[in-house]
Amino acid sequence: MSDRAGLDGALRADEALAARAADMRRAALAFAVLAVAYAAAIFWVSNQSNPFPFVPSGILSHDKLLHAGAYAGLAFLVRLALAGTRLRRPAALAVALAIASLYGVSDELHQLFVPNRQCDVWDWAADTLGALAGAAVAAAFLRRRGGAG
Repeated sequence: MSDRAGLDGALRADEALAARAADMRRAALAFAVLAVAYAAAIFWVSNQSNPFPFVPSGILSHDKLLHAGAYAGLAFLVRLALAGTRLRRPAALAVALAIASLYGVSDELHQLFVPNRQCDVWDWAADTLGALAGAAVAAAFLRRRGGAG
């Protein structure tokens, strides 16, 4: 009887692990969709000659902080999406940083073609620093939560 109970317990544990893995994949997909939508929002804002006409110019004078904050959010979502992959934690952090930073490069190059906008390497630097912070916060969140990836 105890062999049967041990087998049943092992099967329940396997089922619980499989259910958790499926939950993580669903969450990763949701975060991936959010990251793509967030990137699309960044593109839309970047495509405007005057994206925030209602915001006081004093706030816009701190545009490096705005860049860092925007790309922190993007890298945060990308890092959470990568939690559902087989990437180890350091690699997932590096991939999230690379994706957000390269998106920042493409955003700056895109602005070359938008009236009243300019390509600025310092904006990209702020994007990358923000992405590093966002990916690191997501990694710390996952570690604290006990999540994989």
